[in-house]
Amino acid sequence: MVEKTDIDGVFGIMLKPMIDDRGCFMELMKQSFIEDFIVKQVSMTVAYPGIIKAFHWHERQTDVWFALSGNAKCVLYDLREGSATYKKFKTVYMGESEHKLLVIPPRVAHGYQVLGNSEFQLLYCTNQMYNPTRPDEGRIAFDSVGYDWEIQNR
Repeated sequence: MVEKTDIDGVFGIMLKPMIDDRGCFMELMKQSFIEDFIVKQVSMTVAYPGIIKAFHWHERQTDVWFALSGNAKCVLYDLREGSATYKKFKTVYMGESEHKLLVIPPRVAHGYQVLGNSEFQLLYCTNQMYNPTRPDEGRIAFDSVGYDWEIQNR
């Protein structure tokens, strides 16, 4: 099931775990999930509790995120001039109990804050291979665009 967000081109895909007495099986990526997306690289990152890793963006690359373990507040910021959602934020919560893919198109800055007391493990697929001599990556300081990273106690 596709879950649209408040930022043009960013969407979630709800995944369906198949659980039985033996454990769980879940399809994470299929060609039919994302039209015209060809996986060129699969990577994984780990961040410790309380860490903020933000923001970066890509000129050509689309990212597809999946939370392996832990929980995070993922923040998206639209840098595409001319987009109906230009300079808007979207917060998406991801974690081990929320089985979904998050699709992040080019020129949408993204980052996350680890929530809780466990490390956050993020698996991500990209449609471009990383080139260390010419990285397709821009950076913005996490505190420079007016996003409130404070945990909202309710």
